[in-house]
Amino acid sequence: MKKLCFFKIAFIFFLTFGAETLSGENSKEIENNKISAFVGMFDYKRVDQNTFMYGFQHQNEELFRKTFLGTFSPITGGLITADGAAYAYTGIQAEYGLGFLKFTPSFSPGYFYEGDGKKMGFPLEFRSEIKFSYDLSKDTQFGMALNHISNADIDDTNPGADNYTFNFLKKF
Repeated sequence: MKKLCFFKIAFIFFLTFGAETLSGENSKEIENNKISAFVGMFDYKRVDQNTFMYGFQHQNEELFRKTFLGTFSPITGGLITADGAAYAYTGIQAEYGLGFLKFTPSFSPGYFYEGDGKKMGFPLEFRSEIKFSYDLSKDTQFGMALNHISNADIDDTNPGADNYTFNFLKKF
């Protein structure tokens, strides 16, 4: 339980100060950060195991790379469930504009801490996600995402978890 308390404190600290630390010292760089806060349901398909979750995700627009396959950027984030499970990840996402809509697939390996929640089988878990967002303004988006977290059969136990989230993204 002490580990979970430490993780929650670290999570709140990163959410509060992490964007500034990741972006560097000058204020111009801070303006190019996007923070996405989300809430949703962890493992929504299994009624006996699903639980509420909340989290955040960070990306820096200066790290966007435009390629013939789309615009790619690194992402970093984390989530905590109501059962005390936690997942911290870093990975890559692509972004495709469809007018005022954005389609954003992503892939992220990360560390999963079970807490009192679902037993996922292995600490290394992989998250794949698709997200659709609506531009509320130039610097604000609202969207919904579906993602799957599993260990890709690294361990004999690989139940996986299908999740949905509602996202609010703000550019700073």
